[in-house]
Amino acid sequence: MQNTKQSLRPQLDIKDQKQGKSFEEEFQNEILRPILKLQHDLILAFFHRHVTKRKVQFTGLSQIQKNEYTLQLFKKDQSFIVELRGLILGLLDLEEYEKYQTKASDLNKRISSMALKRIQSTF
Repeated sequence: MQNTKQSLRPQLDIKDQKQGKSFEEEFQNEILRPILKLQHDLILAFFHRHVTKRKVQFTGLSQIQKNEYTLQLFKKDQSFIVELRGLILGLLDLEEYEKYQTKASDLNKRISSMALKRIQSTF
């Protein structure tokens, strides 16, 4: 039986076979992707609040400028990244969190990369 947090997540049709995949790839596809999909609207609202708070005229930027701004935000604003990561990690159960801790650095990079792509593809 799935716990409550896992039951909230959408089921994704992941075509890759488990064989030969690294721990990080499996964790990303089985746990992080569904959480990011579930939290998509919240991630966008969080990003929009951050842009508004910084008084950036985001809608007036070209697509290239939007992508560059977003990329720089992910590279330089650690408080933004930490809060964003919290939106994702808060939906892990205890067992998943313990697995996450074994490769936290690598998984944090994957979380940032996936969230960046989601934001950039939306705007």
